[in-house]
Amino acid sequence: MNINEAKEEIKRTIEIYLDKNEFGGYTIPVEKQRPVFMTGAPGIGKTAIMQQIAEELGIALVSYSMTHHTRQSALGLPVIETKEFNGKQFIVSEYTMSEIVASVYNVMEQSGKREGILFLDEINCVSETLAPAMLLFLQYKIFGNQQIPEGWVVVTAGNPPEYNKSVKEFDVATLDRLKCIKVEEDFGVWKQYAYRQGIHAAVISFLEINKQWFYSVQADVDGVQYVTARGWEDLSSAIKLYEKKDFDVSGSLIRQYITNTEVARKFTAYYKLHKKYQSSYQIKDILIGNIPVDVLQKSMEAKLDERFSVLGLFLDELNTGFRTATDRESILQMVVKSLRIVKKEIKQEKENTRKLPASSYINEEKQKIKQEMESQMAANSLSERGRAIYLSSMQILSGYEGLLAGEDADKDFLKVKKAFTKETKQHEKYIDKVKAQLENAFAFIEKAWGNSQEIVLFVTELTAGHDSIAFINQWGSDSYFRYNKELLIYSQHEKLSMEIEAETAGGLYENKIL
Repeated sequence: MNINEAKEEIKRTIEIYLDKNEFGGYTIPVEKQRPVFMTGAPGIGKTAIMQQIAEELGIALVSYSMTHHTRQSALGLPVIETKEFNGKQFIVSEYTMSEIVASVYNVMEQSGKREGILFLDEINCVSETLAPAMLLFLQYKIFGNQQIPEGWVVVTAGNPPEYNKSVKEFDVATLDRLKCIKVEEDFGVWKQYAYRQGIHAAVISFLEINKQWFYSVQADVDGVQYVTARGWEDLSSAIKLYEKKDFDVSGSLIRQYITNTEVARKFTAYYKLHKKYQSSYQIKDILIGNIPVDVLQKSMEAKLDERFSVLGLFLDELNTGFRTATDRESILQMVVKSLRIVKKEIKQEKENTRKLPASSYINEEKQKIKQEMESQMAANSLSERGRAIYLSSMQILSGYEGLLAGEDADKDFLKVKKAFTKETKQHEKYIDKVKAQLENAFAFIEKAWGNSQEIVLFVTELTAGHDSIAFINQWGSDSYFRYNKELLIYSQHEKLSMEIEAETAGGLYENKIL
C-alpha cells in the first residue's frame, strides 16, 4: 500500500485500540492489541505520518529511533535491592524505569493527554544486545519491568533488508504478534502532501515530468546513489531559503540532497529553466488579468515540458493564496469563538458582583488558546502550520485587549466588533482576489492551449491539492466546476470534499456572534 493508505490503516487501528466498552475498559484488551510493524524504503514518509495521525486524533506522540539506544537506556539500569522471602533476605537486581517509558509519562504529565502513540523507528536494526529485549517488548509491551501505560498504542517501523545491512529478520512467532503493513513509494500520493507542505514548484513539476526519479536506490562501483522523498522535501526547503537570501542554487547544493548523479544533473538544468520561465512568463501579471501578447504567443509555441513548468508556476502561486485563505479562515473561526464567550461574560457581569476590566475576559480567552497550543506541543501533535494558527489568533486577540480598556464594557465591545468586522471584510477581499486569480489562470490556459491535456492536468492538480480543494469547496470556482464536470473528475472532487467537510464546515460570515 502507499503511504496515505498506510496512514489511514494505522489511524483506524489506533481508533479501534482506543475504543472503550460500557464499563470504561478497552474493547480490545491491551494484551491483544498487536503493535503495528510498518516496513518501507527509507525516506518515504513513515515518520512524517505519525505526527499527522496524532494531530488528527488529538492524542499524544512519543517518537524514538531505536538505533540510538543501548540496552541500558531502553530497559533502564539494573539496581541491587534487598528483599525478604519466607523470612530470609535475598539480594535481587531490578531495572530502573527506562528512558523510553519515562518519556511517555513525561508527555502525559506535560500535555495532560492520557492516550497516545509510542512510535519506535528502525525497530529491526537494534544492536545484538538489545534485540532479545525488543522481541520481548513487541510481544508484551514491557521494557525491563516497566509496562507501557494503558491507552498508548505501539507503532513501529523498519527498513527492508535490501536497504539496511543491519536489519534483523523477525521470526514467525514474533511476526504473528504484530500487525504488519508494507509501504511502497507512490509519487501521486506524495504530491498531495507536497502541495500541502508548499514544496517548491520546480521540484513538483520536475517530478511530474520525470516520475521515475521520485524514488531510486542504486548501487554501482562508486557506492550507493539514492533519491528519496525526504531528499526532495529537504532540497525544497533549502532552495526556498537560498532564493530568499539571494544565494546561488548550484548543482553542488542539489547533489547534497540528491546523490544520484544523473538525477541531480538533470534537476539542476531543469531548475535553471524553471527560473527562466518564472521571469519570462510574468505569472503574477497573468493572475491579475494582464496577459502580454508576446507571452501568450510564446506559450502557444512552447514544448510540453515548458508548458508543465508554467502550470507548476501557476499552481505554486495559487497554492500560496489557497493556504493563506484557509489558514486565515481557521484563525478567524478561533477568534470568533473567543469573542462569543467574551460577549457572554460582559453580559453576565451586569447580573453579578464580578467587576473586572473587560480586557481581562480577552486575556482569559487568549490564555486558553495558549494552554491548548502548549498542550498539543507537549504532546508532539502540533504541526508548525497549526502552531502558526494559534499564534496568529492570540495576536489578533491581543490587539483587541486595548480596545476594552475603558469603563463602559458594552460600548468598548462595539469597538471590538468594528475591528473584527474589518478583519472579516479584508479576509473576504483576499478570497475574492484568489478566486479571480484562479479564473485568470483558467482564462490563460484556455487562450494558450485550449481544451487540451494542459487543462486536464491543471484541474487534476487542483483536485489533488488539500488546500486548493478546501478553498474551492468553500468558496467555489465557476471554471473549476465547469471543467471538472466536462472532464469527469467531479466524482473525485465530491469524495475529497466530503473528507474535508468537517474542517471547513460552518462559515464565518453569518456573523451572528457579534
